[in-house]
Amino acid sequence: MDGRSVTSKLAAILHTFSTGSDHSLSDIARSANLPVSTAHRLAAELAEWGFLERTDDKRYRVGTLVTQLGTRMWHKPSLQEHARRVLDDLSSATRTTVRLGILEAGAVSYIEKRPDTPVPTSFAPGSLPAHATAMGKALLAFAPAETVDEVLNNGLEQYTPFTIVAAPTLRRALAVARMTRVATTRQELRLHTAAVAVPVVAGGGAVVAALELTTGGPGYQLHLLQSAVVVAARALSRELTASQHRRWPGSVAVLPGSTVTPLRAAAVGVASAHERPAGRSAG
Repeated sequence: MDGRSVTSKLAAILHTFSTGSDHSLSDIARSANLPVSTAHRLAAELAEWGFLERTDDKRYRVGTLVTQLGTRMWHKPSLQEHARRVLDDLSSATRTTVRLGILEAGAVSYIEKRPDTPVPTSFAPGSLPAHATAMGKALLAFAPAETVDEVLNNGLEQYTPFTIVAAPTLRRALAVARMTRVATTRQELRLHTAAVAVPVVAGGGAVVAALELTTGGPGYQLHLLQSAVVVAARALSRELTASQHRRWPGSVAVLPGSTVTPLRAAAVGVASAHERPAGRSAG
């Protein structure tokens, strides 16, 4: 025994899934700093409760109960609801397509506002490649190293002659985006289309989404649009942070699309759902 409580071990296991990816038992044990036997027992119990799910290839992923907890514990408007006005205003002001994206399983899920069209109420699941979109680069720039490695290991598909398909080149682009907090693409997903994106943060500085503006042409004038995206992303970030600070005492604010907060909420639920009789081993 290492002296850690059962709850801390469960929280460490759940934190392994902060990227939303599938993980093997050895990955979980290594990330949570637990013996494989302990990780196996606790992961199995989490699966029984619905906090995790076991895949057909004997890996684990986030369970449906985590999503349910996040939905029930969120007392303020969702990320989409906060973003709707920002997307509408930015699209109207620039007369361009604006997207808000989140990273899921190495791809980008997003909502999109085109001029003269309404903002959708839900994210389109994992439909855009992270490496070939500005918002994907903005998200990968602040994602855990394992997430970036997973995207690289899955291969970088080439969509145009300008798509980045070399791992060192993408890593350099992410380093620049991390330093400048701005990511761009120029004809990398589609010819004659360019985009600029800025990360959106919530309380504690965690990147929960990215705001992207796309425009026609090769992208030589992206700098003229960049300031509008930066201002809009900062406004949305401030609104999300303020909303978290306004939550009721003792409540847990959950942002849909966040890779960390819903799992922390799940850990709160585990603490009450995983009571053990006195004297039972907590190994």
